[in-house]
Amino acid sequence: MSRRTPLPPPPPPEHIRAWPGPEAMLADRARAMDELIARDLGPGRLVRFWLLVGGAALGWGVVGAALRAFEGPGDPLVAVFGAGFGALGLAGLVTCGIFLGMGVRRDRTVRRLLVRWAEVGRDEGFSAAQWRVPGLSLAWLLSSLVVCGLGLWSSLGFAVRARPGSETYVDAVVFIGLGVVLWVAGLIGTAKAVGHYRWAVRVGAAGAVGAAAGGVRG
Repeated sequence: MSRRTPLPPPPPPEHIRAWPGPEAMLADRARAMDELIARDLGPGRLVRFWLLVGGAALGWGVVGAALRAFEGPGDPLVAVFGAGFGALGLAGLVTCGIFLGMGVRRDRTVRRLLVRWAEVGRDEGFSAAQWRVPGLSLAWLLSSLVVCGLGLWSSLGFAVRARPGSETYVDAVVFIGLGVVLWVAGLIGTAKAVGHYRWAVRVGAAGAVGAAAGGVRG
């Protein structure tokens, strides 16, 4: 699904809703929520997210390689090439960071729409099982935990194994900075997976209560 495709609109206000019947209402709700969850946790979203994280990590690696060019003798040519590559790496890092931030902001919009659509027709019954998408949630969670582990290994592992005279300040900046990039990305992915599952559980429980109340009134 193209990122340029607009998100499903929010449900109409309750006082102007005019579905022909409960079946039409539930069908519209299902279509909207299926599309929103695909935008939030779908395979395409997962691949794009980790590609951007990989691009950010690569950009930081290029910056580190450029910094190492200034550790040796003061060769002007090496300094020029180092500055050029450092600028490219920094541009890649910033660009990927901007797109990651835009993705996080879009995720918040998707979550607000999910919450609003979940309120539609709650008295008609609501089973959130189909929207828990445990496979996708698990893919986000496991990949995020692996990246968090790599981030800890890069930053804390370097701090543990560093010895005076064997590592330089540039090494510290590169490894600790890479660890921060990976750690933050892993936390974002973990929060998405856990947050979606908790939301689905809460919505399912509320829908069961609403359906029971509707049955009693009926």
